[in-house]
Amino acid sequence: MRTHRARATHGPYDAVIVGGGHNGLVAAAYLARAGRSVLVLERLGHTGGAAVSTRPFPGVDARLSRYSYLVSLLPRKIVQDLGLSVRLRPRTVSSYTPTERDGRPTGLLVGGGEERTRAGFARLTGSDREWRAWRRFYGMTGHVARRVFPTLTRPLPSREELRRRVDDENAWRMLFEEPIGRAIEEFFADDLVRGVVLTDALIGTFADAHDTSLAQNRCFLYHVIGGGTGAWDVPVGGMGAPTDALADAVRAAGARIATGHEVLRVASDGRDAEVAYRTPDGAEATVAARYVLVNASPHALAALTGDAPPEPAEGAQLKVNMLLTRLPRLRDSAVDPREAFAGTFHIAEGYGQLAAAHAQAAAGELPAAPPSEIYCHSLTDPTILGPDLAARGHHTLTLFGLHTPARLFARDNDAVREELLTSTLAQLDAHLAEPLAGCLATDAEGRPCIEAKTPLDLERDLRLPGGNIFHRPLSWPYATEGTGRWGVETPHANVLLCGAGAVRGGGVSGVPGHNAAMAVLERHRG
Repeated sequence: MRTHRARATHGPYDAVIVGGGHNGLVAAAYLARAGRSVLVLERLGHTGGAAVSTRPFPGVDARLSRYSYLVSLLPRKIVQDLGLSVRLRPRTVSSYTPTERDGRPTGLLVGGGEERTRAGFARLTGSDREWRAWRRFYGMTGHVARRVFPTLTRPLPSREELRRRVDDENAWRMLFEEPIGRAIEEFFADDLVRGVVLTDALIGTFADAHDTSLAQNRCFLYHVIGGGTGAWDVPVGGMGAPTDALADAVRAAGARIATGHEVLRVASDGRDAEVAYRTPDGAEATVAARYVLVNASPHALAALTGDAPPEPAEGAQLKVNMLLTRLPRLRDSAVDPREAFAGTFHIAEGYGQLAAAHAQAAAGELPAAPPSEIYCHSLTDPTILGPDLAARGHHTLTLFGLHTPARLFARDNDAVREELLTSTLAQLDAHLAEPLAGCLATDAEGRPCIEAKTPLDLERDLRLPGGNIFHRPLSWPYATEGTGRWGVETPHANVLLCGAGAVRGGGVSGVPGHNAAMAVLERHRG
């Protein structure tokens, strides 16, 4: 095993976790509860990674989920196993999508019960056809969710094993073998309804509905299987609440968390490992470990071990956080803004609009009508607001923009960010009865409470490769050549990948952390 000059060598630990994001904390908690000695080394001054709550606006008592913001893929098993005090609330409305038809403002409201949803489809389309198709389509995805989701915390099934488990050849063909655009076009006729369905295939994924790589299918799959239902819930207290609970569980189990400690190198001979890191005072130290679990991207893992890096990754999203003094009124006066913004508020996300935006971005241009979606955390969970803000009717808005790959920002990140933000908000304003700017709160210095993050900002702030929120393209939830038994294995026998770039990673799930811990414990038992 190669060694490096260091100030001191500590340990050995049974496991050193590189990175204190939610997946690393899950792995640490499982291993410590199993009696293993565990050290977590985190570069930043706090744990949580991208799943944190912060006060981004000076002098304003609002704790926003600055990066990750909703929870779907976190298995109940992990919450129960680790005794986590985590509260998740369902959203009363699934989505609202405004549009204009025959010269009048209208839209599609999904949620509030079956009859309200049925009436919403009839109001938009004039018949029950699309509603019946909606029920059939999501009945199919619900069946797949119930079959696939429980496998995420078990050893990887083979492709054929998962196919037999799904036990629906039409569903398998539509989701696993053909571009998702075919299924959407087969089920639905209305352009707006098609677009609402397609958006789940494009969150953080730059692809067309008919992309032959099926990257959009993999993204869609992870967005509809969470909890076996596909529901996306609001974390009470903001996204930092679940990760704070995880950090508490780690410490309670006897593991040590060291923040402000940046890992520099990982050396391994397959049996023993050594981790070199920089302390807060700038000195270099090393720690010995039997296992090293890396809660970072595959690119960071390769840099730490000296291995060849994987293919470059690229993010494709705009994240905007806002605080409002009130929710804006809608042009579609038949819908209450408190319902419209409680779920996912789709903007410029018709099927044709999404295709046009992708084509423009692929040609190196910003989309003329940038697609995005918004939700209001504080409608479901007002605890993130200080008592005074809540009493005065303030609300948060979180916007997630699609089809804005990192390459578009390379020429001038600041200028392109501002241009994109302006055009994105203009698309929203087109459906409002008053400009959003008039509803924005101001911070202690009199500036509007709005911040935007591009893929390049996320790469700088969080070291996400290319700003990719999944660290790399999402994988199928079954074994392929080289994936290993749990999907966390690396070329080094005692170095495991427990971040979002692991097989079955992505989203706030804890699944890679769980699976890396299970791989370690399984080997110990063996």
